[in-house]
Amino acid sequence: MPTYTLPAPLSAELEIRKSRFIAYAIPVADRDAAMAELRRLRDEHPAATHVCWALLAGGQSGMSDDGEPSGTAGRPILEVLRHHDLDGVLAAVVRYYGGVKLGAGGLVRAYTDAIASALLDAPRVERIAQVSLTVEVSYADEAKVRRWIDAEGYTLADSAYAMLVKMTIRLPVNAVDAAQRALVDMTQGKAGFF
Repeated sequence: MPTYTLPAPLSAELEIRKSRFIAYAIPVADRDAAMAELRRLRDEHPAATHVCWALLAGGQSGMSDDGEPSGTAGRPILEVLRHHDLDGVLAAVVRYYGGVKLGAGGLVRAYTDAIASALLDAPRVERIAQVSLTVEVSYADEAKVRRWIDAEGYTLADSAYAMLVKMTIRLPVNAVDAAQRALVDMTQGKAGFF
């Protein structure tokens, strides 16, 4: 079953009984990227009462109620991400307390509604695992291979120079076979793979 991610960050804001709930859905590569986004949100909203969140990122999931009663924020946000079949997404809701207590049920509804409103009609793109492909080519073929990497939208993760040029390319897992064939063709069969 395919999983999906977001092509760009989304946000929405709700006011519920004088509290402001600002929801963010942010595509992230992994947990480290998600934690960096959370730090940015906390810096951006220093007066916020809570920054509750949930993360689904290729098995690196997590959640936090950030001081709200246990199970009233992180879990409901996580369930909305799961309902949308999203992966590689950090969902965070910044709350500015407005002076009216919502109760546990009210908090669950508020956090669910906030993140659901950010994801309403959200465009989704299929999330395809990335892998590394390491190839050795001659110095004469290096520029041609670099142009091909750029043209295909892949990432040159590393290159090392010895007798041959060793290049590590990041690409979607479903593109590896075609990439190997293309590299063999453009180097007249001289490309070597690791």
